[in-house]
Amino acid sequence: MTSATIPQADYETLAARFRPIFERIAEGASAREKDHQLPYAQIKELAEAGFGALRVPVADGGFGATLPQLFRLLAELAAADSNIPQALRGHFAFVEDRLVSTGAQRAVWLKRFVDGQIAGNSWTEVGTVKIGDVITKVAPQHDGTFRINGTKYYSTGSIFADWIDTFAQRTDDGTKVIAVVNARQPGVTHGDDWDGFGQQTTGSGTSTFTDAVVEAENVIDFETRFKYQTAFYQAVLLAVLAGTIRAAEREIAAEVRKRTRIFSHGNADSFAADPQILQVVGEVSARAYAAEAVLERAAGALQRAYEGAFLGDLEEDERRNDAAELESAQAQVVLTELATRATSDIFDALGASGTSTAKNLDRHWRNARTAASHNPWVFKARIIGDHAINGAIPPRVWAIGAGPEKQAPQESAPKA
Repeated sequence: MTSATIPQADYETLAARFRPIFERIAEGASAREKDHQLPYAQIKELAEAGFGALRVPVADGGFGATLPQLFRLLAELAAADSNIPQALRGHFAFVEDRLVSTGAQRAVWLKRFVDGQIAGNSWTEVGTVKIGDVITKVAPQHDGTFRINGTKYYSTGSIFADWIDTFAQRTDDGTKVIAVVNARQPGVTHGDDWDGFGQQTTGSGTSTFTDAVVEAENVIDFETRFKYQTAFYQAVLLAVLAGTIRAAEREIAAEVRKRTRIFSHGNADSFAADPQILQVVGEVSARAYAAEAVLERAAGALQRAYEGAFLGDLEEDERRNDAAELESAQAQVVLTELATRATSDIFDALGASGTSTAKNLDRHWRNARTAASHNPWVFKARIIGDHAINGAIPPRVWAIGAGPEKQAPQESAPKA
């Protein structure tokens, strides 16, 4: 029986295990953002409860969650604190890569995930680098290990992690690789220097490697990376957006429910009975519903791509991966509008008092706007249109850096 066909747990059973933790996370989310307190304790509690092993097959000690189940749970977590699923984005991507890999190291990594170990992410180069180039290098040593040197930005989740999934290049043969670096060793430093106005406690920022050790078995040819990786990374952001809308709905409904002051030109003796206010909150709720439906559709395409890795049919596997990329792009275009509109409209239900910094409701718009700005949707819309009109296959690997005519300081790039 392949990993793709092992019986799966039902969603409510999975969710029941983690919802009490989600509730505790939600209680402190606003305060953590106000005080810029990184969610170390919250991520540790999730890891100890096995959250990082959701996708690990039951036979290997995990929960055997499908991708639709995983992304639905990530959306629930995002409704509690949208920063945390993004902080775990690199972890779940690396889990996915190890699930479709072969060889003895697959079992080693699955056990680490079951034991609660977390992977971070460091892919984006800092400084003057042409698009497609890799400055971070891994060099073979006489003892059979490698040493890694380089600096990465947008290394989301690495500050919380045991391992760092790092994009690099070998110095001996020029091969582009994934170097999986033990995060808790001399020569590895992390900076919490992400300065965006939203998603401020994802722990993003600069990771620096100075002669850090990488075991030979943890230098992995990039060409073997799981094929639906960019669609997967995007889908985590879709879950962040869907959960953010649901959190906005929950909090605005609570504010309206308890509000006692009304306007003379309103329509009822209380805000909770005013039909226009009910309409505003109803529209936010409808957008949350639509966002979750869009996420489920995109997650289904990813599940089919995952299963395609086990078919032994290269043509069908490629078709499924292209479909997953296309559907994640379509979902991104739609969800960007849904999330930014819904998290802006919540203020129409409260008026000026809704902008109080004590309420911190603006964090939902800031977080949605920030998550939606990754991997710009305008390019995705063009790719979708090119497919619809010309049948063009969507690209599955993206990079960012200076253009071909000049090398310039690197511009803002998607956080991975």
